[in-house]
Amino acid sequence: MMAANDAEEHPRKRIERLAAELKVGETDEQVALRLDEQDSFAELKTRFEIPPAKAGTTTRDQAIYLCGNSLGCMPRRAREYVGSELDKWSKFGVDGHFEEPFPWVTIDESVRDASARIVGAEPQEVCVMNSLTVNLHLMMVAFYRPTAEKFKILVETKAFPSDMHMLESQVRFHGLDPDVAIVRMCPREGELTIRTEDIAQTIASEPQLALVMMSGVQYYTGQRFDIRQVTAAAHEAGIPIGWDLAHAVGNVPLSLHEDGVDFACWCSYKYLNSGPGGIAGCFVHQRHGAAPDLKSGPRFAGWWGHRKSDRFDMSHTFIPSPGAQGFMLSNPPVLCCATLRASLDVFDEAGGVAALRGKSELLTAYLELLLDRELAEHVSIFTPRDVTQRGCQLSLSFKAGVSEVFERLAQQDIICDVRKPDVMRVAPTPLYNSFKDVWDFIQILKSVLTPSG
Repeated sequence: MMAANDAEEHPRKRIERLAAELKVGETDEQVALRLDEQDSFAELKTRFEIPPAKAGTTTRDQAIYLCGNSLGCMPRRAREYVGSELDKWSKFGVDGHFEEPFPWVTIDESVRDASARIVGAEPQEVCVMNSLTVNLHLMMVAFYRPTAEKFKILVETKAFPSDMHMLESQVRFHGLDPDVAIVRMCPREGELTIRTEDIAQTIASEPQLALVMMSGVQYYTGQRFDIRQVTAAAHEAGIPIGWDLAHAVGNVPLSLHEDGVDFACWCSYKYLNSGPGGIAGCFVHQRHGAAPDLKSGPRFAGWWGHRKSDRFDMSHTFIPSPGAQGFMLSNPPVLCCATLRASLDVFDEAGGVAALRGKSELLTAYLELLLDRELAEHVSIFTPRDVTQRGCQLSLSFKAGVSEVFERLAQQDIICDVRKPDVMRVAPTPLYNSFKDVWDFIQILKSVLTPSG
């Protein structure tokens, strides 16, 4: 188990101290093995299906899976939970909507409260519905109400393409020119990431802003933005703010209610491990969700957003459910809720994201240390060095060319991903990655980058 003072010790210092205690170098395999021995979350890896290694390419039974930033591994319980819903369908047909456990008519509630715990929200502030970009569009309807005086949207320059497509289509819908209406926040010249004070200064100095739309963790650089400070800067300027949490949810601790975020949306198939195309989530702060209409504008409505007490009266008068659930449109897919529940159960078993955070910081610090000690001449790290400004992901660039390195790693059962033009994303996640995974990854990467070394 982790010693009491370890939680306060900088993770890199802990690794250095452990190596000194073992009387070995910091890059010695014994350090990884001892860190795994001390890992109180090590058993959680058995809750997941890790892709098998390809025959003949390695002595390992499993691949080294470092791609939770793109698609999380399958929780073992997902098969059981989906099977239970299929059994219910076969036995009860339409009556499955009201058959315990987890009647389909309220299936979203089986994952709502755990989702609220993940993002630091009250249960009524969260709904589970649709996909990420659909939810962002729905939130834009409610929160982006441009006028002649205030019509611009602030976003980071390297926003995920889907977010940018969404924003451009929204401003065009309002008859605006995206080149004028979208303000792209860039890092300072010569820097790779964006400073919090620069975001705040831009918000304060741009009087035509109508909305701030940012990422909780930037998909390309891996930078973790300061949600509380940026939200406060937006509100001080009287501007609503929304967050795309695709790469933050299940990755870093979140406190959306306390931070006063207006709205946030996320997918669930990355660090939340709900499976490809899994159902998404949405947060609307209670100061907005309690009213039939938002102070900032109307909402799009659907049957499933109608209050539950008389939803099946089939009235044409829309009376929304309180909170974020009033933004729901249609009944959520049962099987998607089942796979998400399988993963959320593991998060609850671990004690939540905050409990996992120490291991996450230690994993990335260990990866960073090995890269610095073993491969500094070949690899550059895009992601902030400050552990508080990043999540699980380190974004790497290579002098040898990222595509060739990626292909050679894949041949040796390393699963990560590349984002053009020049970044490989490597994300050791605390639920199912070990320190030995990180050490083995570095050894294989050394064999690729320094074959004669």
